Amino acid sequence: MESIFHEKQEGSLCAQHCLNALLQNQYFSAVDLAQIGERLDERERDRMAEGGVGTHDYQRFIQEPSSNFDDSGFFSVQVITEALSVWGLDVVLFNSQDPVAVQARRDPTQMSAFICNYLQHWFCVRKLGNQWFNLNSLLSGPELISDTYLSLFLKQLVEEGYSIFIVVGNLPDCEADQLLRLVPAVQPVKPRLLNEKETETVDGGGEEDRALKEALRISKELNDNDDTALQKALQLSMEGYAQSCSSSQLKPSLETKITETQSSSKEHQMLSPDELRLKRLSFLSKSTSPKEVSVGDESNSKSSTENTASDTGQNDYSDLTEEELLKQAIAMSMEHS
Repeated sequence: MESIFHEKQEGSLCAQHCLNALLQNQYFSAVDLAQIGERLDERERDRMAEGGVGTHDYQRFIQEPSSNFDDSGFFSVQVITEALSVWGLDVVLFNSQDPVAVQARRDPTQMSAFICNYLQHWFCVRKLGNQWFNLNSLLSGPELISDTYLSLFLKQLVEEGYSIFIVVGNLPDCEADQLLRLVPAVQPVKPRLLNEKETETVDGGGEEDRALKEALRISKELNDNDDTALQKALQLSMEGYAQSCSSSQLKPSLETKITETQSSSKEHQMLSPDELRLKRLSFLSKSTSPKEVSVGDESNSKSSTENTASDTGQNDYSDLTEEELLKQAIAMSMEHS
């Protein structure tokens, strides 16, 4: 691939780059092509003068700018054709009914080169060795084109509005053609367009920078969605709190009791069997002990004490099993709550 002559785009000198890539050497400069354009302008003026220099058509012609070249570096197909004639080469329009064009449309691999033009941009596609290459000056380097893809590539250019010309004649020998016949080219990575490379340099990140920006955009959308969902959840929570506020002040929620029971159960699991039994007996004894009363209620207190003493035989929990003690403790806890 290094042996292939390839000029990168400078200004609007694509016609110069196209010709040099086709001939595989720096045979033409912008000055050379401008001189060819001037000679073509003189020929056209001479033909127009044959009808009379005083005619309206002649006066209008000499006032119009040249159609063959301009200061930007653009050159017409007539200039390119004239430059190729120096090397004994000619061009045939790809979509014409010329026998060469018919054969080229049937099997483009049988040709030697093509010149393509669209919106004043010129580039060539040429066979070097036994392989085809896109030598567009807008690319960072030559692009390898397979024989199978060549036909599809040309059809795509026609659909996009390109004018394609078939180069007819024997191209000059070049080093790249000889080397690639011996060692065919392998291209694992396709060349990039020059403007894409410049964009990556300016952005300082290229594809990675674009991927990062896309990731940040997606992350922002997810955060926005999370914020919306959180606000909705808080709104529903406040509505539920307002509806249950009065009842929650009078009676603990079922979840609170479940939590307390679970905490108590965990605490019991940490105690030994004997400690657990004593703890439950203590709880039951406290639950059934007489409540404190005021001095004015001493008579009632005595009566309550006597009743408690008489019921001592009924509140003896020492003979209960562990499961029965646990049930009794839970029942009393629920009554006191």
